[in-house]
Amino acid sequence: MTQNQNDIDYSMLNTLVGYRLRRAQIAYFENFTATCTEQGVTPGLFGILAIVLNNPGLTQTAVAQAIHTDRSAMVAAVDKLEKLKLMERRPSENDRRSYALYLTPEGERFTHALHQKVLAHESHFEQVMKPGEKEQMLDMLMRIIDLVN
Repeated sequence: MTQNQNDIDYSMLNTLVGYRLRRAQIAYFENFTATCTEQGVTPGLFGILAIVLNNPGLTQTAVAQAIHTDRSAMVAAVDKLEKLKLMERRPSENDRRSYALYLTPEGERFTHALHQKVLAHESHFEQVMKPGEKEQMLDMLMRIIDLVN
């Protein structure tokens, strides 16, 4: 016998900020994935593209730290972006042991177009917010992030 989700008592879970954040993140990422599937871009790849677009020449390590991802996962992600001809590694000017990341011209066009899709995706979630609530939510989330960093 299958249980209807509406019949489940979530008790204290629904009072926990972390639980609600996780549920919201799942909903957000599922919608993001549906929005960007045809481009083959995950939220993680989008984060890399966004950082490198606005910070060309950062090392892989610096980008991994900026988006809080594991360096080994970063290597695989950059490999994928290179195969798509969206990004390229170049020897770092400051550290010959590291590679700096740059978007290709196609990568810049792709990322700008993707930004428009992501903004449309974002507006889908803003529909449930009252004026000023997005800024309030972003502020609260940043304070939570700062608390643990």
